[in-house]
Amino acid sequence: MFLHVTDAKYLGDYKVEVTFDNGRKGVADLVNSLGGPAFEPLRNKSEFASLTVDEELQTVVWPNGVDLAPEYLFFQVFKNNPELQSQFKQWGYVA
Repeated sequence: MFLHVTDAKYLGDYKVEVTFDNGRKGVADLVNSLGGPAFEPLRNKSEFASLTVDEELQTVVWPNGVDLAPEYLFFQVFKNNPELQSQFKQWGYVA
């Protein structure tokens, strides 16, 4: 399953409304996804809010070059959906 992000909108407090090319849409809370030095600048909410969807990568990106995989964003949006757990296991997001 290949996923692409078609739209993303910053909602506040590190929450992003994400629309995927499979027609699904939801909110990803990314506050716990900002570990490591590459994400350090994004801990500033105004920097985080500068996200866009890169047309070539088809995912969420920031001006400092950081991006998140569409599958990771999909997992963050739907991680509590029981119907998707086998897919998340296959991707390595759940044991």
